[in-house]
Amino acid sequence: MDHSDAIEAEVELEAEALDRESRGNGDARRRKTARAAKGDIEIPSSDDGEQEAGESSPLLARDEEDYEPEQWHGMDDFANVAWYRRPNILWVLAPFFLMACAFGGAITPKINLILELVCQRYISDQQALNPGFTMAPVDFNGGTNGQCRIPEVQEAVAKFTLLGGLLLGVVSAVTSPKLGALSDRYGRKPILVVTSVGTICGEIITILAATYPESFPVNLLLVGYAIDGLTGSFIVAMAIANAYATDCTPPAHRNVAFGYFHGALFSGIAIGPVVAGYIVKKTGQIVIVFYILLAVHLFFVLFISLLVPESLSKKRQLENRERHDQDTARYGVANDWSSSLRSLNILTPLKVLWPTGPGTSAALRWNLFTLAAVDTIIFGVAMGSISIIIIYTNYMFGWESFESGRFMTIVNSSRVICLLLILPALTRYVRGPPGAAKTQKNRGCDSFDLFVIRISVFFDTLGYVGYTLSRTGPMMILSGATAAIGGIGSPTLQSSMTKHVPADQTGQLLGASGLLHALARVVAPTVFSAIYAGTVKTFPQTVFVCLAATFGVAFGVSWFLRTGVYFDEEKAAQAADEPAASVHTNEGSGRIPIVSSVMAMFGAIAAWVGISGGS
Repeated sequence: MDHSDAIEAEVELEAEALDRESRGNGDARRRKTARAAKGDIEIPSSDDGEQEAGESSPLLARDEEDYEPEQWHGMDDFANVAWYRRPNILWVLAPFFLMACAFGGAITPKINLILELVCQRYISDQQALNPGFTMAPVDFNGGTNGQCRIPEVQEAVAKFTLLGGLLLGVVSAVTSPKLGALSDRYGRKPILVVTSVGTICGEIITILAATYPESFPVNLLLVGYAIDGLTGSFIVAMAIANAYATDCTPPAHRNVAFGYFHGALFSGIAIGPVVAGYIVKKTGQIVIVFYILLAVHLFFVLFISLLVPESLSKKRQLENRERHDQDTARYGVANDWSSSLRSLNILTPLKVLWPTGPGTSAALRWNLFTLAAVDTIIFGVAMGSISIIIIYTNYMFGWESFESGRFMTIVNSSRVICLLLILPALTRYVRGPPGAAKTQKNRGCDSFDLFVIRISVFFDTLGYVGYTLSRTGPMMILSGATAAIGGIGSPTLQSSMTKHVPADQTGQLLGASGLLHALARVVAPTVFSAIYAGTVKTFPQTVFVCLAATFGVAFGVSWFLRTGVYFDEEKAAQAADEPAASVHTNEGSGRIPIVSSVMAMFGAIAAWVGISGGS
C-alpha cells in the first residue's frame, strides 16, 4: 500500500469515526480513529464489537463470548484524585448505620410519648364533660401509667399513629421521586442532607413535646410527620444511599453494595430500640433519647456535607442537566386542563418503570414492572408485618416483651448475616472480586440475579407458610429465621432495576422505588391489620395465608423475567438526532398514562387487596 492510499484511507476512516460521534453512539464506540503508520493501517472496531485488526490479528474472528467485554467507566472522573476525595460506599455506610440506629431507637420512645400525651388529653376531655370524673394524672417522668391501658386510650393512640403514618407516607410519596430525580442532576450529597433536615425539624418538635408535656398540644406532632415526609423521610435517605452506591459500584456487584445498606438498616432496627430502652431506664427521662437522636442527625448532616466525596462528578451533573433540558424542550410542557390533571397524579413519576420510545422494548417494561412489584411486596411485608407478628405471638403463645424481643433479635440477626456474609460470599464465588467482574456495563439481569431473586422469594413464601402452621414458640422462631433468608432479595431486586436504565436515570428510578415503598408503608399495615382484626376470632392465621399466597404469586411471576434486557442507549442516541417532531410522534406526550401508573402499583397494592378480599 503506497503513501497516498494510506492518506485516503485515513481520511475516510476519520470521517466515519466523526460521523459515529455526531450520532451519539456512546463512549464505547468513540475509539481512536485509524492512523497510517509505517504503511500499516489499523482498522477500528466494527459496530458489533470486533477487535481491531493488524498484522498480528487472527485471520478468523473468535466467538463473541471470547472478547473482552466493555469496561464500566463510572469512576473514571475520579481516577486522578486523592483517596479521601474519591467516592466509596464506606463513606456513606457508617453514618447510614448510625441513622438506622436512630430510626429504630425512635420508634418505641415516640409511641410511648404519644401514648402519654393522648392519655392526658383523654383525661382532660373527660373531666370537662363530667366534672365528677376522677383519674390519676399522667406521670411523664418514667412512670408506668397503668391508668392509660384502657381501650379508649389505646384506640385513640392507634388512630393518631395511623394518621401520622398516613400523613408521612402520602407526603413522602409525592416528594420522593422528585428528590430522586434532582439527585441525578445536582448530586447525591445535597439530597441526603435535605432528608436529614426534615427529620431534625421533626425531632425538635418531639423534644418540645417531651420537655413541656403538660402544655404541649399533641396534634402539633402531626406537623413533624408532615415535615419529615416533605423531605422524603428515611425512605428517601435509603434510596439516595443506594444511588450513591450505584455511582461507585460496577453493576455486577451492586447487589452486594445494596445488601450492605439493607444490613445496616436491619442492624439499626435491632440495636436502636435496645440502646434507647437502656437510656430511658437509666435516666428515667424519655427526652434524653430525643436529644441523642437529634445529635445523631446533626452529625450525619455535618459528616455528609464536609467529609463525604460527591459520587456524581460535576461533568456528569452538567451532562444530566443538559439532557433534562433537551428532553423538556423536545417534549414541551402542555398547558391544557388535562395536563394539569395529570400533573396531580402522584403515580406519574412511575413512568420510569414503564419506559417507551427508542431504546426500549416490551421485555424491558415487563422486567422493570415485575422487579418493582416484587421489591415493593418484600419491603411492605417486612415493614408492615412486624406489629402483627408481635400481637399474634402474644395472643397465641403468651409472649411478653422479653420473648418478643428475643424473637426480633434472632430474626434480624439472621437477616443481617445473610446480607453481610452470605450474599457477598455467594456473589464473589460466582462473579469473582469486583475488579475482575466481566459484566461491567448495564446489561440487565443475569442468571445469577434471577437465581437470588427466586430463591429469596421462595424462602419468604416458606417462612410465612411456617408462620401459618406453627403452633409452638420454637417453630415460630424457626419460621422467622427461614423468612429472614429472603432478605437477600431486596438489594438484588433494586440493583437489578438499576441495570435496566441509563446511569443518568438512577436517582429517578430509585426515587420511584421510594414512592412505592412510601405507599407500601401506608397500605401494608392497614391491610394487614384489617385482615387480622376480621379473622382473629375464627382463624387468626389468615393474614399469614394471604401473605404466603402473595409471595407464591411473586415467585411464579419471577420465572417470566428475562436476562439481557436493558435500555439500548445507542438506539436512543440515534433517535435523538432525528427531528423533534418525529420523536414526539413516537412517544406522544412523553408522560406515562394513568393506566400504566396503576399497573406499576398492581404488585404492591392490588395483590394484597385482591387476596385479602378473596379470603
